[in-house]
Parts: sequence; structure tokens; C-alpha cells
Amino acid sequence: MSLLSVENLSIAFGERRVVRDVSFALRPGETLALVGESGSGKSLSALATLRLLPAAARVVGGRITLDGTDVLGAGEAALRGLRGGTAGMVFQEPMTSLNPLHHIGRQVAEAITLHGPLAGDALRARVLELLRQAGLPRAEERLGAYPHQLSGGQRQRVMIAAALANNPKLLIADEPTTALDVTIQAQILELLADLKRRLGMAMLLITHDLAIVRRHADRVVVMRDGEAVEQGETASLFAAPRHPYTQMLLATEPRGRPAPVPEDAPLVAEAEALRVHFPIRRGLLRRTVGFVKAVDGVSLAVREGETLGLVGESGSGKTTLGLALLRLEGSEGAIRFEGRELQPLSRRALRPLRRRMQIVFQDPYGSLSPRLSAGEIIGEGLEVHEPGLSRAAREAAVAAALEEVGLEPGMAGRYPHEFSGGQRQRIAIARALVLKPRLVVLDEPTSALDVTVQAQVVELLRALQARHRLAYLFISHDLRVVRALAHRILVLKDGRVVEEGEAERLVAAPREAYTRALMAAAFDLRAEAGA
Repeated sequence: MSLLSVENLSIAFGERRVVRDVSFALRPGETLALVGESGSGKSLSALATLRLLPAAARVVGGRITLDGTDVLGAGEAALRGLRGGTAGMVFQEPMTSLNPLHHIGRQVAEAITLHGPLAGDALRARVLELLRQAGLPRAEERLGAYPHQLSGGQRQRVMIAAALANNPKLLIADEPTTALDVTIQAQILELLADLKRRLGMAMLLITHDLAIVRRHADRVVVMRDGEAVEQGETASLFAAPRHPYTQMLLATEPRGRPAPVPEDAPLVAEAEALRVHFPIRRGLLRRTVGFVKAVDGVSLAVREGETLGLVGESGSGKTTLGLALLRLEGSEGAIRFEGRELQPLSRRALRPLRRRMQIVFQDPYGSLSPRLSAGEIIGEGLEVHEPGLSRAAREAAVAAALEEVGLEPGMAGRYPHEFSGGQRQRIAIARALVLKPRLVVLDEPTSALDVTVQAQVVELLRALQARHRLAYLFISHDLRVVRALAHRILVLKDGRVVEEGEAERLVAAPREAYTRALMAAAFDLRAEAGA
């Protein structure tokens, strides 16, 4: 008997159908993976199983049964029992799913108390147990931390802890390891697999990472343009895919290497002994009792036309270092851009330099204004830095930027909630590139993208770099993508540089044990998918 049954599901935005007649079933203890490109309808299909579709979307056909309950016909009380009780869900973008006003201990506790009687010390102990199971380091110290004080990977682990709070029969995991580095990916996936075996829990896994699918899924449903084009047992589907689209997915990966950097290429940005220390405050008076050394004495340099890859586990200081280099995070130490010292500059003096220093953030939904259309978001920087540009010229630049990142110019009038996660990330990239900067900090720019779009974005970034001699600081946990894009790699751990060197050398023959562990976790896993 199926724990979850979806029959002929159709979903529409207004009159436009985005999911058409999709059917699949999930048995107790089984893992079923929904795979496909961004916009294929896989996340919408998963959200529909708990009636969590966005307000603009509606189910226009089909039937969904979860643990014997007709989901589409269920009342509010029955839905509350299903959501977080029968089924837990890990959403794709934790920063928008976690409440920014509540500390993480309270948010995990809330997931427990909505469905059970735990309180006091027993509740606190259960919260800590869940956070530790989800791999959150120093869980007891972080109970009072707020989402913005955690890295992207740490926030995702909080989401996983909350989803597992009530030992659900079904875990719906929408890109559960998107924000995690490769070593924590393996730990989290092994944790979920262990819980699935121990609790008899089923898992609906939505992912673009085919290596994860091959290793952890029992069956696969391949989706394209809102339809299920192929489904079957994982081993059979990977060995002999029948549909051309499935064959294309399995054959796609970021390939090639970046163009060499001329020996006389000038420095664009550099930092010396950069430090970012966050105070730890305790007690009634919130006195400083210590510091979190997020970045601790890091030096780096990026030349024109060069990509410096930053790798390391979640919380190693990668994103903080990127923000500090752009003066978006307070720091100590020297920062120079185009030979100019940035630390002494006021915000007003720094503003003219901003157009030449751009960033693509890790969480595209959180960094895009929901009140602006895609065209307005991309063109906003032009209004600030080129106020004399005519409306027609600005719209032409926006259209060109959309085309460069693989989107139709006609999409300029849509709003962020009308795009998939991968499409939103492409909008964020277009917003950064439309100003033709000299330095771009790319913070996990491909983490939300399916494999085909990853390869396209890598090719796009390489082409733009060659054309405009852009310097990239590329932050990523996906070492396959880093290898395809970076000239040099800098490995961080606990805010310090562990190892650095030419990308090919460092991937092929890492010297430090920590670097070897990162490479083994990444490329051993990828090898299972034939990469």
C-alpha cells in the first residue's frame, strides 16, 4: 500500500498550466526522487502534496492521498496533523523559511510543541538532540542564535532538525543539501538514510544533483515542462534511460577550463591580513566574553581575467570574507581595489566604486525584492549609476542581460515568485553583470541550479570573463564547478587559509589532510554519477 499517492495532478497559475497529469506513488520506507530542470514543476508537485502551493497557484485536476487522507479535500485540522506530523518538509531556501525574529532554539521547539506535550528541560534536550543529529556544530552555544547569524548550510541544518522533530512517516526534502559543502552533504544524506531505515520513514527527494539521486533514491521520476517524461527504478533508469531528455540530463556536467590569465594581468583586488571577529555576548548586560573569528588573518589577490575559488565547509568564513572584500562587512586589515585603499573611505566616497564591485548572493529569493519585476530589479543599478540613460536604452540593456543568462526578454515583467529557484538565481546574476563590473563576488551562484543550467552558467561566466576581463571571487561548495571555473583555489577552515594553489594541482594532489577530505567527498561522490 502506498503512503503517498499522486494521480493525474495538474497545477495552474491562472489559465497557464505548469504541471500536467503527473502521477507517482511512494511506499513506506522508500525514497522517490523528483528530478528535472528548474521550472519543470518538481517543487510545485511536492508542495501540492501538503497543500502548500503559493497563493497564485491552484490544483486544477487530480487526486493526492497521504497516509489514507485525501489531501485536497482535507479540512484545516486534518492538514495540521499532516504538516509536521505525518510529513515533515525541508524547504529549498532556509533564509525565507526561518523566522528572522526568533532564535533557532525557539523555532525547532515550536515544531515539536505544535504536535506534542514536551516542555521545560525535556523540550530543550530534544531540541539539542535534533540540532546535533542534523550536524549543527556547537549546537548548545547556538540555541540563542538568529538565522542571519548562521551560514547558509547551518540554516539548512536547522530546517532539517525542525522537519524531523516529530519522527514523520514522510520527509519531503526540496534540495536538502543545496547550501551544504560536500563533506556535510554526505553526513546529512547518511543521517537521513539512517533515520529512514530506523523509523521506516519514506522520503520524497527533490534535487538537481544526479549523484545524490543515484546514491540515495530507490526510484526516480524525471520531469520536464510540467510533465513526468520517465520514471522507474534508479539503477535501471541510470543504466538505460529511454527518454532523450533523461539521456541529456545524465550526460550533462560543467566541463572545460578557464582561459589562461596573461602574466602581466594587473591586480584588481587584494587583501592583507584581513580579520572579521564577531563578539560573543552573554549575561543580562550582554558583555563581550569572547569572539568568533570568522576570518582570521587571510590574504588574497585576484587579477584581471582571473577566478579565485574559495572552498571550505559551511561556517569556514567564505561568505564573510567575500563580503569583507567588498566593504559590506566590517573588518580589519588592508583592502585594495584597483590600487586604491578601501578601508579609509566613507560610504559616500565608496559609492562610485560600487558599480565596479558586484556580488551575486547565495539566496536569490531573499536578495530579490518581491515588489519589483525582474526588469526593474536588473535595471535598478543602471538607474543609480547611469541616471542619464534613457528608458529605452535601459530596457535594451535589461533585455540583453536577460538573454545573456538564458532567460527570455519577455520575462522582464514577471515578479520573483513567478520564477523557479534557478531562474531567480539567473536574474541575480544578470543584475550584477548589467553594470559591467571589474570584480564580481559569486557566492554559491550555481547552488540552486540544475545540472544543465549549471553547465550553461559556467560557460556564460567564462565567456563574460574572457570578453570583459572580469575578476571573479568564486565561493562554492561544489568542487566540480570550482574546478571548471577557477584558476586558483584557496581552502578555508575556521577562518584561516589551510592551503592555496593552482586549481588543477590542488584538485589532483592536495597536500593538507583537510583539503584531501574535501576532494574525496566531492569527487568520490561525483564518480558514482559518472562525472
